[in-house]
Amino acid sequence: MPERSPETHVIDFRAAEQLLAARDPRGAIRLLDPVITAHPENTAARLLRARAFFLAAQLRSAELEFGIVLEREPANAYAHFALARTLERAARPDEALRHFRLAAALDPRPEFVEAARFVSGGGGGRG
Repeated sequence: MPERSPETHVIDFRAAEQLLAARDPRGAIRLLDPVITAHPENTAARLLRARAFFLAAQLRSAELEFGIVLEREPANAYAHFALARTLERAARPDEALRHFRLAAALDPRPEFVEAARFVSGGGGGRG
């Protein structure tokens, strides 16, 4: 097998994004594994692989990968939200809620706030 170049890794990363969009998470994982082996510090590739693991129902691998992303980027709201979805799917609701709330605190997107159960029935603003 020929040696992989940085350009090849970029191409593989972009192809993995396309495979994930086409609902082929296992294909995306196969492309991302050598990228991450060559560039273990690449958080974007790790986040993409974590999403692929989640979609492939490889929840433990997804949890580990999201955890690595959060070690490096503790303020990454999306990673907290995605980890929460992973934990929720793994029937660990208390742990999931903690990460949903961290995601909502970091980025008050409506879907993050709703998942965090911060929405109350009383006195909010309208608009």
